Amino acid sequence: MKPTIPRFWQTAVLVLVVVGLLLLSLSGFMGSLFKAAQSPLVAAQRWISTRYLAVYEFITAPRDMASIRQENAELKNQVALLQTQIIELQQQLSEASVLYALLDFARSQPENTYVAATVIGRDPNPFLKYILIDQGSDAGLRNGMPVVTAQGLVGRVDAVTAQAARVQLITDPASVVNVRLQSIEQEAQLAGSLTGELSLDMVPQDANVTPGTLIVTSGLGGTYPSNILVGQVLSVRKLENDLFQTALVQSAVDFNNIQAVLVITNFRPVEIAPLIPTPAP
Repeated sequence: MKPTIPRFWQTAVLVLVVVGLLLLSLSGFMGSLFKAAQSPLVAAQRWISTRYLAVYEFITAPRDMASIRQENAELKNQVALLQTQIIELQQQLSEASVLYALLDFARSQPENTYVAATVIGRDPNPFLKYILIDQGSDAGLRNGMPVVTAQGLVGRVDAVTAQAARVQLITDPASVVNVRLQSIEQEAQLAGSLTGELSLDMVPQDANVTPGTLIVTSGLGGTYPSNILVGQVLSVRKLENDLFQTALVQSAVDFNNIQAVLVITNFRPVEIAPLIPTPAP
């Protein structure tokens, strides 16, 4: 038969153990012991957590990638739509600014009547300088009518149909415009060329032509009204042995970016027929 420990001593030993644990805990020794005991558990928990997240991402990644690709495609479509709308708004704003400029020009020249027209094409021949507009004889257009923009002279109507017209630009090789150098009140002729450059001809040698001199229509010959801005002198060529001096002219109109024009409908060009002597009776 085994000897039994009295209950008193059991209780005493238990109390001593509890008191000892409390003393060790208060002294900080138990904290280090607990940390040392928990470190393997924490490491094991971290390892299990990282493996679980890796497996979860591996399983859910294909579904997430499909969703991301769909959202990316939708965003690209929205961006393309917005870019199209921006381009359309820019075009509308540009057209509106051109129309407002033409309206202001027409208001500043109340003595004339105008028909506004949009440029719808250009002559494909590189040696001819013509544009096509969307107004014709139904709107009152006739051959020879001057064509302008808010910047200055464009040319004149060369051919007309019921709903369209062709305009010969002043840069065309066959174009000749009677002009006046505004600051010196000197008359001359403005001619186009195959390259589209404008040259000032028939200027007397004694005329004081300088770069920057403004050029307007003179009205001589009855082809164009007077005082329409044409451009300004860029450079002057003057040789002693020549009868006349010449100059290179920069047009006031950007012919590469014409979008709309005004046709002066109340001006009728003068047709000068060859003078045929009347036979004596």
